[in-house]
Amino acid sequence: MRIAHRIISIVGFCASILLLFAGEPKFAAQDDSSRLRVSVDLVQLSIAVTDHKGNYVSGLRPEDFVVTEDKIPEKISSFEEGSGSVRTTGAAPASAPGAAIPDSAQRAATPAAVKISAFTGANIFILFDTSNYMYRGFVFAQDAISDFVRSMDDASKIAFYSYNRDLSRATLLTADRFHVVNGVRSTVAGDDAALYNSLLLTVKDAAPLTGRKAIVVFSNGPDNASSIPPEDVAELAQSTGTIIYIVSTRLAQDDPISTAAFERMSKATGGKTYFAGDWRKEKQAFASIREDLGHLYSISYYPQSNPNRGWRKITVKLVGPDMQKYHIRTRDGYRLLPPGALNSDRMLAAGGDAAGSDADPK
Repeated sequence: MRIAHRIISIVGFCASILLLFAGEPKFAAQDDSSRLRVSVDLVQLSIAVTDHKGNYVSGLRPEDFVVTEDKIPEKISSFEEGSGSVRTTGAAPASAPGAAIPDSAQRAATPAAVKISAFTGANIFILFDTSNYMYRGFVFAQDAISDFVRSMDDASKIAFYSYNRDLSRATLLTADRFHVVNGVRSTVAGDDAALYNSLLLTVKDAAPLTGRKAIVVFSNGPDNASSIPPEDVAELAQSTGTIIYIVSTRLAQDDPISTAAFERMSKATGGKTYFAGDWRKEKQAFASIREDLGHLYSISYYPQSNPNRGWRKITVKLVGPDMQKYHIRTRDGYRLLPPGALNSDRMLAAGGDAAGSDADPK
């Protein structure tokens, strides 16, 4: 009997030990699985290069650019010049009429590691103010936007959205110009203006796209219905590589608060803000945007190892003594986006009443 009790006790003890080890965390396996695994996406830059007169500089090559992120040199992965010309490794640089060509354009062939893409056009989202601010110049604005759509190169795709209190995705990205213009002509003036809410939703739509992507905003007044501040929109656009151009029908001195917000957003993303008080200046502003989009250099790179998990500063410079006279315009950095950062509905809900949408993108 004692022997039986002893056997039972030993068995129970062993079982307890086994259960104890079974319940213990497997440190080796856990250490392996808890290593910091960061999925680093391709960083895309759209860069405008101009001379002291504001003329665009064409014919630059990948080796003319030096890109650093937090002062860490980056290796250019792909390169495209937005002049409409096809560029291949070692090919002679093409030039656009009236554009400046640097002396260094005659350098040796580009390293084979850099992929030089053919001109692929841009993905352009037009965001049209159809709030009650637009009653007077509605038809003129539609004309200016329609002309802009027709004038874009065939390689580009265009989406047309409108906004008042809500966002309406009237025409999704398409190369069909007639379809886009039809969407422009079908708009009607409506309610209050929730520009920043609508712009954030548009940035979210553009975020997954590769290559040059831009949002062209046509605004006729201040934002009086958004829950999102313009700074949040600008930061998200920076982090997703989306350029913001703004055409405001109000003169800068008429609305200093909106003027400052517009200029900060466009500058942060590498775009521009235009103040167009009449239909002629509106057409000129759209022509300038078209010209700018057609001359942007597109550079991409995979970031080198960097412990910084927050804001990363990007610096783009031109190399060579003949290059220092040129001016560069592009975004100056980005913030690493945590999972779910592009959930704009959550962001809007956190800020207050969410802006709705007539149709979700397909």
